[in-house]
This record gives sequence, structure tokens and C-alpha cells, in this order.
Amino acid sequence: MSTIPKQLPAEVPRIGNRITSAIGVLALKLLGWRFEGELPAEKKLMVALAPHTSNWDFIVAMPVIMALRVKVSFMMKREAFFFPFKRLFMWFGGLPTDRSSPRGLAQQMARAYRSREKIWMAITPEGTRKKNSKWKSGFLRIAYAAKVPVLLIAWDFANKRMVVDSLYHPTGDLDTDMREIQRRFSQYKGRRPENQGHLLEEPEASAAE
Repeated sequence: MSTIPKQLPAEVPRIGNRITSAIGVLALKLLGWRFEGELPAEKKLMVALAPHTSNWDFIVAMPVIMALRVKVSFMMKREAFFFPFKRLFMWFGGLPTDRSSPRGLAQQMARAYRSREKIWMAITPEGTRKKNSKWKSGFLRIAYAAKVPVLLIAWDFANKRMVVDSLYHPTGDLDTDMREIQRRFSQYKGRRPENQGHLLEEPEASAAE
């Protein structure tokens, strides 16, 4: 059985301490899950997590994040960043977004990448745990705008493991990139396989601004 690596590349953004890491390791053992793979020596990247089919996905992911002590950023509506929670959300990795901004979400997140020395942003391309035949392309559009690679990490419920599949370097062609990423994820089964979807959504002009 693979274990949580004792040392990660210096480039990886970090959070937490030995105590929180030990709690994460213990939680994984109690759940009967394991982590497999090596994290890349990258200061900035997009993390694509799939297949996302159940609330259990995050119950499994949180102990992994704690055990690894990796700081994973995520998008939140800017309205949520108010006193006294603003500092807490920012510390955890929250990134405020303004969906009404004419800049577009991809460009907003690209600015977040440029303003930080280290940042790993995580998105579930399926966008929902319910049955969904289309994957959201936003994670790729952000990766294009920020000029970062995409780290593919999968939930594999059949074998109770969370797997680092590969580091994908986008070609810039949305259809080609999406289909290749979906192909790599297709070998894994979520908690509810019937909810997995693997069709490319139609490009959204507004998201590419």
C-alpha cells in the first residue's frame, strides 16, 4: 500500500503542520483509503479532480489534503469574503470571484495566478455530482489564460484510492485537450459510476474573454 510521501517538492504550496498532517493520515486509515502517485515540482498549476459523483468525494479529499499539507486554492463568490471570515477563507485558499465582471472568470483567475508565487487551484470539471453528460471547460480556459499545466487527480472508489494520474500540458485546442483529459480519467470509477459524464460541452464565448 502506498503511503503519504514524507517530503514534497519545495515548489508545492504548503499549509498546515505535523499535527494536521497526522490527523489526515489517521482519517485515511480509518476510511481505508490510500494516496498513490507523486506530486510534481510545480509552483503553479490547475488541479482537475474527477470523477465527481458524490459528497463522499470531498470527505475523502480533505484528509488527503491535510495529510499532504498541500494548499489547494478554490473559487468563491466575492460576497463571501466579509469580516470576520475573509482572512480565514484566504488562508484556506479561497479566491474571490466576480461573475459580473466584464473581464471574465478566466482572466480574473489568471490575475490570481500572476499575483502569487505559488498557487494550485482545484476544480471538478463535471461541475456537479449529479448526472451530467457535459464537462465544464472553465478549468481549461483558466489554464490557458494562466499558462499553467493541468494535474489530473482521480477518485478511484473501486480500489479506495486517490490517484495522481498525470501532469497534462494543454495544446491550446479546447476539443483536443478536453477529450484527452476525459480519456485519461475514463479508467476510474466514482462512488456513483452512473453519474459520470464524458461529453464535451459547447464552447462559451463569454468565458474566453
